Amino acid sequence: MQKNWIGRSVGSELKFKIYGQENDIEVFTTRPDTVFGATFMCLAPEHPLVESLSKGTEKQDEVAAFVQKVSTQERSAEGLEKYEKEGVFTGAFCINPATGEKIPVYTANFVLMEYGTGAIMSVPAGDQRDFDFARKYGLEIRVVVQPKGELFDGNTMDQAYTGEGLLVNSREFNGLDSTKAMDAITDWLEKKGRGKKAVSYRLRDWGISRQRYWGAPIPVIHCPDCGVVPVPETDLPIRLPEDANLLEKGGSPLPYLDSFAKATCPECNRQDAKRDTDTMDTFVESSWYYLRYCSPRYDEGIFDPKAVKYWAPVDQYIGGVEHAVLHLLYSRYFMRVLNTLGIIDFKEPFTRLLTQGMVCKETMTCPDHGYLFPEEALKDDKGNLLCTKCNKDVEVGRVIKMSKSKKNVVDPNELLEKYGADVTRLFCLFAAPPERDLEWSEDGVEGSNRFVNRVWRLALECLEKIDGFKPFTGAASDLSSEQAKTLYIKANQTIQKVTDDIDKSFHFNTAISAVMELVNVLYAIDLDSADAEMKKVILFSLENILLLLSPILPHFCEELFEKFGKTGSILEQSWPEYRKDSLKTDEIIVVVQVNGKLRSKFTIDAGVGEAVIKETALADEKIKKYIGDKKPKKVIIIRKKQTLINIVV
Repeated sequence: MQKNWIGRSVGSELKFKIYGQENDIEVFTTRPDTVFGATFMCLAPEHPLVESLSKGTEKQDEVAAFVQKVSTQERSAEGLEKYEKEGVFTGAFCINPATGEKIPVYTANFVLMEYGTGAIMSVPAGDQRDFDFARKYGLEIRVVVQPKGELFDGNTMDQAYTGEGLLVNSREFNGLDSTKAMDAITDWLEKKGRGKKAVSYRLRDWGISRQRYWGAPIPVIHCPDCGVVPVPETDLPIRLPEDANLLEKGGSPLPYLDSFAKATCPECNRQDAKRDTDTMDTFVESSWYYLRYCSPRYDEGIFDPKAVKYWAPVDQYIGGVEHAVLHLLYSRYFMRVLNTLGIIDFKEPFTRLLTQGMVCKETMTCPDHGYLFPEEALKDDKGNLLCTKCNKDVEVGRVIKMSKSKKNVVDPNELLEKYGADVTRLFCLFAAPPERDLEWSEDGVEGSNRFVNRVWRLALECLEKIDGFKPFTGAASDLSSEQAKTLYIKANQTIQKVTDDIDKSFHFNTAISAVMELVNVLYAIDLDSADAEMKKVILFSLENILLLLSPILPHFCEELFEKFGKTGSILEQSWPEYRKDSLKTDEIIVVVQVNGKLRSKFTIDAGVGEAVIKETALADEKIKKYIGDKKPKKVIIIRKKQTLINIVV
């Protein structure tokens, strides 16, 4: 009873007989061990039984109104999270196949037609959505699975328990481990003719044709006598005509272009056959194009098998969450077909996956004009947000995914004109880690702009005062100045941090933060009093800051790279390397507590003994204030990455 392979779920198909009728409601579930806890049934609003079950009952109008309401909502797994869980009793009941009890049938907005059979047995004690729904509508919550040694009560539970455990309230299966109960209960129901083991495939029907000009033409010809006939291989590929005029009212021009649409049947030579004028959906090509990239000039097949064997599968897949199911699913499907045909020797197309988050922004609505673009809502003198079309108050909604339909979008051209591409890119990478949603912020873009200007001013100021020096590249121990040594170690630590964050996790946000810290350290240095050694370390730090930022701010770094007197492009330079012998500082941080409360901290030479650390802590002016005339009863020193002292008085 587990999910595996390509969108496949292994579970049980149960039959809930409609009370008073001969019809069944078929339910697919991966948790047959919880069937004794099903206290109601939920159907997707699109389920064909919803209308027929409520027809002629006092619930008919209420159900119809609910179905109409849900039809205007976003019906996807992601979209369900935006709406409160709601439902309507259909007026019908069904029979739980395990208990024989009569349970109510609801239609609910959190059930999708494409999930299983569009009907779910609702076990509120074991599913949080069912739990919330049951609490809202006063339905029974019956515990059937609970951890060993614990006792749950459906009347007092504050959330569903979704883990494994032992069965209760399940008749002869009481005390059985829930994982073993899955097969046992399924076999029991199968003997009674009320269920069976089943496989549910989540691969949806896929219409690949599109009525448009662009895309790969579908290689078939429609003949009045022969029907659908494939285009001969010698006539492939079919090329789109370049003289097609796009229609003023939209739509594809291909059906009206005789030079393309008219064709001769390859089988009977009939002259009035028609070429298929639809084109394939881009998912067809994106499911396998990466294999073609391995040998783009190969002309003896779709790709060179030797090249694919060397390069594939893809090392890293990066895509938005909206592609995390379908595109991955179809790609995996294509690879399995090619593998079954013996064309490739692997089944999985991608080795690693990074699913990036969405860019989100609040919505703005006007009572008369509905959703507004950001520029259509401006603040007046009092700070009130008003619609530029009618001057009425604008309501700011919650932060959701940017969408043209909701108009909560940002015009990239305006950002490019005001800040440039580099600043815009910097904000996008710095605002959040890639796997999380990014909340758009005008203040955040402005902050990124200030950082870029800080780097620019720092670089130009340093260039004036360190001209003629070469960067220091030796070991930190070779430096005589403690200040120069500290900066050099910080620079090497930054290179290591940025390299690891980008290479291992794509966390550009923390990589940028590390560079910002190094820039702050450089700003604190008095250039006028810096000696030759220090200037060499400053130059090393600056040059590496440019190299580390070059993937993020390519135009900006290219400009400064040239000002530093370098030739060629900065993007052609090798990635900076850090010295392992210059990563550790000779100082440690000491955190001082008095009676367990943090009162001070200081840095001290890493080689000193505990007696010196204790003496320094007791001499700290901040600590003296809290100790006063009292004599410490105990001084506890714990030496780890940070040394901790707790003074007990």
